[in-house]
Amino acid sequence: MIKFKGYINYDLNKRFFDLIILFFCIFIFIIPILIISISIRITSKHNVIHWSERIGKDNVIFKMPKFRTMRVDTPSVATHLLSKPEIWITPVGKFLRKFSLDELPQLWSVFKGEMSFVGPRPALYNQKDLIKLRTKNSVHKILPGITGLAQINGRDKLSIKEKTLFDIKYLKDRTLALDFKIILITLKKMLSSSGVTH
Repeated sequence: MIKFKGYINYDLNKRFFDLIILFFCIFIFIIPILIISISIRITSKHNVIHWSERIGKDNVIFKMPKFRTMRVDTPSVATHLLSKPEIWITPVGKFLRKFSLDELPQLWSVFKGEMSFVGPRPALYNQKDLIKLRTKNSVHKILPGITGLAQINGRDKLSIKEKTLFDIKYLKDRTLALDFKIILITLKKMLSSSGVTH
């Protein structure tokens, strides 16, 4: 089991770190967010934002926002579990997912303190195998993130077990320097759409 004594100051500093980055992200992405919102509204009759039930810190369920990239009748499972995911993705959604722009509304979750910029990606409420593995290894004790070690080391190509191993490594090694490094690598991968299979 992971012992958390000594991480109190880290958690406080991490929250401050998140808020600083959040300020810059809002300044940089406010125009793209407005353009994306208008594009989705023009091409679809449904809501711009999709609120997904996710597992947060201490396995508490919260509503995570994403730009809607899938049809409203898409089954509520991880994309990689769909037999033909491409038939569920909207025309605008394909572009957004390619460059991970569908994740931008999660800035709201960071503001609320339900997520951090860096941490394990929040599991869907019905991903029982992933939730069980994370709970067994104390990964559920930290905030989920918009990006994380698994996202920069394979993302959709990783198995549940492989993702959990990266989550455990982050849990043990996490520092603000590591968080900053993960963010920089994430930005690089976003531009190249690396690791995105759907």
